[in-house]
Amino acid sequence: MAGPNQDFWRERFASGQTAWDRGSPHPQLLDWLAEGLIKPGPRVVVPGCGRGHELVALGQAGVTALGLDYTPAAVEIARANLGRLPGAVEQADVLQWQAPEPLDIVYEQTCLCALHPDQWQRYAAQLHRWLKPGGSLLALFMQARRDSSAQGFVEGPPYHGDINAMRALFPATQWDWPAPPYATHAHSQGWFELAVVLRRR
Repeated sequence: MAGPNQDFWRERFASGQTAWDRGSPHPQLLDWLAEGLIKPGPRVVVPGCGRGHELVALGQAGVTALGLDYTPAAVEIARANLGRLPGAVEQADVLQWQAPEPLDIVYEQTCLCALHPDQWQRYAAQLHRWLKPGGSLLALFMQARRDSSAQGFVEGPPYHGDINAMRALFPATQWDWPAPPYATHAHSQGWFELAVVLRRR
């Protein structure tokens, strides 16, 4: 398998080398909650949920979301952080997992940029398969371009989610795209993310 494997992520969580982790819910998620874009009731999944900060924010808002992560250490931490709040955490490989019923919302923050680009098409097909027609993909596309990319190197994680690549990965034949500009969120590591809400056709 191209890119990081389960041992890679297990080591990162065990050693605390999780520089992508803000230590709190993403501010864009809090904005989407405040706007009413995510409400109690709809079926919500958070792939690559990590320590579960977003699951906690959703649970505090009364949203019962399912977090997916295939690293046992992350699952254990996320479950502990979620506690008795609404929601659940499942150990699963997002490239294999199938939704038991069509989903209303997928919150995509850190999963895509953690997967090697060789796996992106398979993951995008999964997201399309999981969501019901009209369902929402709340995406935060990581902008982590490195100088080495000018020589053709692919480095990560996080892997750079160039917006042109995202348009090709989530084509307009399958997804409704809002018009830019998109909200941006800076990251302490010098990266930033583009917030885009896609609707599944």
